Amino acid sequence: MGLSVTISAADARDAEHVLKLQYLCYQSEAELYGDWSIEPLTQSLDALRAELEEGHGLVARLGDEVVASVRARVDEDGTVRIAKLIVHPRMRRHGLGGRLLDAIERHFAAVPEAASPVKRFQLFTGHRSEVNLRLYRSKGYAQVATRELGPELTLVTLEKAA
Repeated sequence: MGLSVTISAADARDAEHVLKLQYLCYQSEAELYGDWSIEPLTQSLDALRAELEEGHGLVARLGDEVVASVRARVDEDGTVRIAKLIVHPRMRRHGLGGRLLDAIERHFAAVPEAASPVKRFQLFTGHRSEVNLRLYRSKGYAQVATRELGPELTLVTLEKAA
């Protein structure tokens, strides 16, 4: 009998597992852009824990193993900033990234923020990250900005209304 993937809120106990998975998952991005100094590969465990405390994180588990994750926080202007959507390389192409994206959106849509109601969801990826761009566009995100970070990397910002 096979195991099914479950999605739940991430907590401090998940931080080390998420950091290791993040390091594994961002190797392909680093190779794509020729830059192993990108923030997901240099982030400290304390910084990741702080992100989880300041916002909301989700993990997907296959049995006890964390195989995917996403983090987000809402700004004072009502923008949910979604970051670091990661899926273990062996689990890719099974819809898990889309399920996590849907779940993080549902979380913020369902939790009324008295000081700042959610108005939009926003995320970014590199211009060469075609798989990411395809997923985000399939989920209703549209490009709203680009920012050149160097000769090899342009960040593409996408968003959609809440």
